[in-house]
Amino acid sequence: MKTIEIKSINGAVLFTAAAAGIREVVEQAVMAGVSLARASLSDADLHGANLSSANLSSADLHGADLSYAYISGASLSSADLHGANLSGASLSSANLSSADLHDADLSGATLSGATLSGASIKSGVTVR
Repeated sequence: MKTIEIKSINGAVLFTAAAAGIREVVEQAVMAGVSLARASLSDADLHGANLSSANLSSADLHGADLSYAYISGASLSSADLHGANLSGASLSSANLSSADLHDADLSGATLSGATLSGASIKSGVTVR
């Protein structure tokens, strides 16, 4: 195990924990109720993570692997999910309003009840 920090996009430390990888640290932060708004998690391996009800508003998750993650009820409003892998993810009742989903893989993702207003899916396409 090593000490891993989750930092904001401005470089401020949001959460620190000892764990084997970033997925475990992010899950610990979410379970502790820590806001990860504006977190810098680009290219993070969060495959299968339990992020239920997490606050990831305006987080940088571009290129992150969120495949098969449980993200139900989470706030991802204005998050950068450009090129993220969300295949098989459960996004039921998640708030994705104004999120950047350009080139994101949503194949097999569950989006029932999700809010997508203002989300950008591909160049020139915005959900209203």
